[in-house]
Amino acid sequence: MADDGADEGAQDLAAENAALGLALEAAHAAVWGYGVVGAALEPGARGAAGSAEAAHRDVRDRVITLLAERSVEPAPAEGAYALPFPVLSAVDAATLAVVLEDGTATAWVRVLDQAAGSGTRELALEALSGAEVRAVGWRTAAGQTPVTRALPGLPPG
Repeated sequence: MADDGADEGAQDLAAENAALGLALEAAHAAVWGYGVVGAALEPGARGAAGSAEAAHRDVRDRVITLLAERSVEPAPAEGAYALPFPVLSAVDAATLAVVLEDGTATAWVRVLDQAAGSGTRELALEALSGAEVRAVGWRTAAGQTPVTRALPGLPPG
């Protein structure tokens, strides 16, 4: 029966790693997407996009390191990602940034759900909080209301 606990621990870690893999994929998409966001903004307004991209790069690199330490092959970034709509204005850019942040928040909620260790939960909470803080600014820029979500990363309703 001692093996049952080891099997459960391995299953928990496998589920956590799978969720981290999805969060990594969301981070890759966000890093790429912020290039589009920044390109659609006026030069003076690109600072927020650059900061957001840097935050996603940091989280991405932390997840890659964590997975590599666990001998899990991290998913590579795609060459490009499909945009959910054309980005032709600053409002479109802010709306895309909201989509990117909401996508990463959803992935980090999944990590929280599957986290087997406190370190992973701390990383997920940090990433989820950061995504929602950035999303509030982008929702404001896009003229969306409400600007905050009661439960970031979960479907509204």
